[in-house]
Amino acid sequence: MTDVLTESRGVTSDPGIPREPAGDIGGESATSALLRLTLLGPLRASRGGLPLALGPLKQRLVLAVLLTRPNTPVSVEELTDAVWPDDPPRTARKNLQAYVSTLRRVLDPDDLGRLSHGPGGYVLHLTAEECDTLRFDELARRGDTEARAGAPSHAARTYRRALDLWRHDPFSDLAPRADVLRAAVERQHARRLAVYEAWAEAQLEIGDPGPVADTVDEMVSRHPLRERLRAAQLTALHHVGRRTEALAAYDDCRQRLSRELGLEPGAALQRAYRSLLDDMAPPRPRGGTTGSRPLLPPDLADFTGRTRELDAVRAQLETEGGPPVLITGAVGVGKTAFAVHAAHRLAVHYPDGVVATRLCAEDGSTRPWASVLTELARALGCTERLPADREEAATVWRSWLSGRRILLLLDDAPDATALGPLLPPSGTAAALITSRERLPCLESAHRVELPPLSPEEGLDLLGTIIGRTRLTAEHTAAVRIVAAAGYLPFALRAAGNRLSVLRHMPLGQYADRLEHPEEALDELASGGLGVRARLAGAWARLPAPARDSLHALAALPDASFALPAAARVLGTNGRAAQRSLEELIDVGVLPPPSLPEVTAHLAAAPDEVRYELPWLTLLFAREQAAASGERC
Repeated sequence: MTDVLTESRGVTSDPGIPREPAGDIGGESATSALLRLTLLGPLRASRGGLPLALGPLKQRLVLAVLLTRPNTPVSVEELTDAVWPDDPPRTARKNLQAYVSTLRRVLDPDDLGRLSHGPGGYVLHLTAEECDTLRFDELARRGDTEARAGAPSHAARTYRRALDLWRHDPFSDLAPRADVLRAAVERQHARRLAVYEAWAEAQLEIGDPGPVADTVDEMVSRHPLRERLRAAQLTALHHVGRRTEALAAYDDCRQRLSRELGLEPGAALQRAYRSLLDDMAPPRPRGGTTGSRPLLPPDLADFTGRTRELDAVRAQLETEGGPPVLITGAVGVGKTAFAVHAAHRLAVHYPDGVVATRLCAEDGSTRPWASVLTELARALGCTERLPADREEAATVWRSWLSGRRILLLLDDAPDATALGPLLPPSGTAAALITSRERLPCLESAHRVELPPLSPEEGLDLLGTIIGRTRLTAEHTAAVRIVAAAGYLPFALRAAGNRLSVLRHMPLGQYADRLEHPEEALDELASGGLGVRARLAGAWARLPAPARDSLHALAALPDASFALPAAARVLGTNGRAAQRSLEELIDVGVLPPPSLPEVTAHLAAAPDEVRYELPWLTLLFAREQAAASGERC
C-alpha cells in the first residue's frame, strides 16, 4: 500500500519541511553501533546500518509483542498467548526462554541489560533514537507542547517529522498472526490520526492549507466519520480554491453520519461548512472566539468525555437568546472545567464578547453583587454608570446587554439571589451558570446535571496524565484507581499528578492505598490539588442541618443505602428522613436517588429507592464525625 503522506505531491515536496532521513530515526547523526528497530512497516532491526537476523516466525512474534510496550514488563502469559493462541505446547515456557535468549544475543551482544526479566515479565529497554514508534510519540508530544505555547509553525514541522516516520502499516508482516499485535496496530493508527489532525490544524493556522488539501483524502478514506478530520478537509479545500470538492466532502460526511450513526454534523464541521458557503475565512481549527473581549480561563488539555452534556448545552446556546443553562453536580465532578470547555466552543456564536466570573470568593463567601457587576461591565467594555441601587443597576446592565451577542459564564453561584442582577434579558445575550446547588427558584433555567465520568472516560483521563503505556501495563489496577477516586475528574487529576511524581510506584500499590478508607483522602493530594481541601470548602458552605445529616450518615457502612437505613442512623421516622435527604439533594451533596423500574401509576416502596452518597464525601463525613467525637 502506498501511503499518501509520503507521496511526492504531499508535504515532502515543501523544501521548508524536510523528511526524516531514511534510516535515521532521530534525525541526527548517531554512532555507527546504534541499534535501530522499525515497527512502522515490516519489523526490521539493524546495528550500524547492517541488518540483524531476527530468526524464525515465533521468535519475531516474541520481539514484536515486546515492542508493543517497550520499557514496560510483558508477562510470560501474554507472550505465550501471542505465539501459541490456540494450544500452547507443554514446552512453551522453555521455548520462550530460548527465543528470548537468542534475541538477547542479537540485540544486546555486549550484555548491557537491554532485554531483562523481572517480576512482571520481560522488558525490552529502548530509547527514542532506537525505536521509530518511541520517536513518533516523542515528536508528537513535542508538537503538542509547541501548539499549546502558541507556536503553530514549529508545531507543524514537528508533527510532520513524526508523520514522516510512517512507511507502512505497523507490524505489517506479523499483525495478522496475533490479537495483541492487531490491537497495537489499531492504537498506532488512532495515534497517527490524532497527530495528523493536529498537524493539519497547525498548517491551517499558519495559512498553509496546500499540504493538507493534498494529503487529507487518504486519511479520510480510513476515517470517514471523523469530524475533526473532516473539518480540516473542508477548510483546506476551501482555502486552496477547491470549493466544489469541499461541498462534496461535507455532503458525503453528512450522509454517512446520518445513515450510520443517526447524527447530524457537529458544531466544528458546521462552522467550516457555513464559512465555505459564505466564502469567508474559516474559523481557527483549534477554537477560540471571534469576539472583541473573550475573557475565559484556558481550556483543559486533558478534558475528557461529556459528549451528551455538551450536546445539550450547545443545543440551548448555539442559537441566540433563550433561558440560562444551569450546570449542577457533586463536588469535584468538573462543573467549572465543563463550563469553560463549553464556553470556548460556543464563543464563535457570541462575537460581542464571552466573559467568565466567579460569584463566590476563595473562602466560600458570596461576592457582593456590585463587585461582580462592575467586573463584568469593565471586561465587556460597558461604559454606562451603574447606580448604587441593586435594581436600578440591574436595569442599566440589562439595557446595555440588549441586542448584544454576549455569553456570560457565571461560575459557582451560591443561590438564585446572587444571580438576580446579573442575568441578561431575553434576546441575543445568554448565560451559562454553574452551581453546587440545584437552585429550584431559577425556574426558567435549562438544567444539565453532570454525573461522574464513566469507567472508560475515567481511564482515558488517567491515561492522559500518567501515560498510556503505564496504564495499559497495569490495566486492572488502573480500573481500581478510577473507581476508588469515585470517577470524579478532580480526584482523578489529583491521583494522576501524584502518580506522575511517584513513577516508581506500581499502580496496584497505589490502588491499595486508595481503597483503604483511612488513607484515600491523604493519597488524593498533589501540589495544589487536594480533594480533602475541596470537600472541606463545600462542607463549610453547607447549612447546619445538612452537616448534621451528613454526620449521621457517616455511620452507614456503605455509600449506597435505602430510606429505612437512613432513617435509622438519622434517628427519625421515614418522612422526616426523606426530607433530610431531599435537603442534601437540594444543596448538591447527594445525587437524586436511582429508582427501580415502575409503571406510571405505581410508586416504589421506600426500601426499593436507592440513594448513593459520593464515596469521597462519605469518607470526609466520617472524618468530621470522628473529629467531633461521634462514633461511626
